[in-house]
Amino acid sequence: MSHSSECNMPDNLHTAEGKERRVGIEIELSGLGYDELVQLVARFLEAEPELTSRYVSRLATDLGDFTIELDSDPIKDLDLTDDRLPESIRELGGQAMEVIDAAAERIVPLEIVSPPVPFSAVPRIQAMMEKLRDAGALGSREAIYYAFGLQLNPELPDLEPATLVRYFQAFAALYDWLKSRHQLDISRKFTTYIEPWSSRYVDLLMDDDYAPDQAQLMRDYLKYNPTRNRALDLLPLFAHLDADLLAEHVDDPRIKSRPTLHYRLPDCDIDNDDWDLASVWNDWVILERIAADADQLAELRSLYRERSKLNLHNLTHSWLETTTDWLQSKGYV
Repeated sequence: MSHSSECNMPDNLHTAEGKERRVGIEIELSGLGYDELVQLVARFLEAEPELTSRYVSRLATDLGDFTIELDSDPIKDLDLTDDRLPESIRELGGQAMEVIDAAAERIVPLEIVSPPVPFSAVPRIQAMMEKLRDAGALGSREAIYYAFGLQLNPELPDLEPATLVRYFQAFAALYDWLKSRHQLDISRKFTTYIEPWSSRYVDLLMDDDYAPDQAQLMRDYLKYNPTRNRALDLLPLFAHLDADLLAEHVDDPRIKSRPTLHYRLPDCDIDNDDWDLASVWNDWVILERIAADADQLAELRSLYRERSKLNLHNLTHSWLETTTDWLQSKGYV
C-alpha cells in the first residue's frame, strides 16, 4: 500500500433512485493546532471558515459543509469567563484557558467531519489528507494515548432487507482480515467502540436460509448487539429505518439517523508514508464487490461455516489465514 495509491470504485455506484452514492468521512488526528488545521483545510477546499462555537468551525464548500472541531465536548463547552463563576476565577480565566487549550490540542483529537460526498470525490479527500500529513499531522501511532480513527459512512445502494443482509454477511466474513489491515494501534485495541459483532449473531447471519424482513433483521441484530460500540455500527441505519423499534432496544441520544453504514474499525495512520485513505477505502470496495456477487458471497459463507469443523485445515489455519488465501485466489489482493 502506498499513500499515493488510486481509489477504486465499487461496481454499483448509484442508488436505486439513480443518484451517485455518497459517503461521509470522519478523520481524527493531532500534531496541528486547531487554527492551523482549520486554515489548511479551508485553503485546500477553497472555503471561508466560520467559527460557530468554541473549537467548532464550519466550512461551506462545493461538496457541502465540512466541520472541524476538537473532539471533546467538555473542553468545547468550557468557559472560564462565565459571569456565574467567582471573580477570582474569571480573572485567571484567560491564562487558564491557554493552558487548557495547549493540553487539549496535544491529547484530544481534532476531527474533520465531511458532509456526504459522492464516491467519485473520495480521491479529493485523500489529496487533502496528504496535504495535512505533509504539514505535520499525526495519527494513532504517535503516542499510546492516541486512539484516532478514520470512519466511513457509506450510503447503501438500496435499503431492501436482502441487500442489507448481503452487506452484513460480507462484513462479518471479512472482519478479521479488515482488522488485520487497518486496526493498527495498541491504544485502540484496548477501546470498546470497535468490537466485533456477537459470534452468536454472526452464526445466525451466515446461514444460507437467513432471509428476514426488516423488523426481524433489526431485532436479530439488536438482540445481540444493542450498542453503538461495534466496528460496523448499524444503529444510525436502524434509526433511519425504524426509530421506534430501535428505541425498544437502545436509548442513546448520540445515535444520528442516516441511510448509511457506520464503519468505525480503521485507525487514522496519517503520518505513515505507507498508509492513506485509499488503503482503507479500497478494502471497503472489496467488501462491496463481494456483497454484490451472490456466488462469491455464498462461497465465503460456506467457508465460514466450515471453520467450526474439526479437520486438519482448521487446526493449522486461522480464519484470517483462510480469508486471506481466499481473497488472493479471487484476485482481490
